[in-house]
Amino acid sequence: MGCQPTLHTKRLVLRPFKHADAPRLQQLASAPEVAATTLNIPHPYPDGMALLWIQQHPDMFKAGEGVVFAIELRREAALIGCVGLGCDPENQNAELGYWIGVPYWNRGYATEAARMVVAFGFAYFGLHCIKSSYFRSNPASGRVMEKIGMRYEGCRREQLFKEGRGFEDVVEYGLLSADFNCQSLNRLQPQSILER
Repeated sequence: MGCQPTLHTKRLVLRPFKHADAPRLQQLASAPEVAATTLNIPHPYPDGMALLWIQQHPDMFKAGEGVVFAIELRREAALIGCVGLGCDPENQNAELGYWIGVPYWNRGYATEAARMVVAFGFAYFGLHCIKSSYFRSNPASGRVMEKIGMRYEGCRREQLFKEGRGFEDVVEYGLLSADFNCQSLNRLQPQSILER
C-alpha cells in the first residue's frame, strides 16, 4: 500500500508516528484518566511500550491491516493523542479508535480527528463499514461517534473488566459507507487531504 500519508484538518495534523514521539506518547498515555476510558491502554503504562507500539505501524499499514495517526496541533506542532483504524480487509470493515491527552479534553479535537480518519478509511481502504465502541461510563466518547454520523447499534452489558472499576458496559456504534455523507467524501479526494 505504500507509505502512510499525512492528513490535515482545520486545527490538526494527522501524521505517522515517529520513534521520537515515544517519550511524549508515554507521558500522555500514562494518565490514569486515559487508561480508564480506553479498551487497550494499561495503567501504569510500561516503559518501552510506546516505542514497540510505534514500530508496528508501518507493517500494519503496508499489509492493509490498519492505520494509526499521531494527532498534532497545527500551530504548536504538539502531539496530543492518536486516532486510527484496525481493518478487517476480508469483510471490508474497520474499528475506529482514538484518545486525547487529558490537558486537551473538551475542545473537539477527537471529533475533528475521527471525522477525517473515517473519511480517509472509506476513500483509501474502500471500506463498507466502520464501527467503534466506548465504555458507558465515558459518554463523551459516544458524543464523538454521534457527531461524525455513527449510529447506535447496541450495548454489550458488563462485557469488559477494568482494573479498579469492575465490569463495564460496552456501547457499540457503526457507520456504513452508504450512509456516510457523500458530499463530504467527494470533497475529501486523496490529492486534497494527503501528503506523501
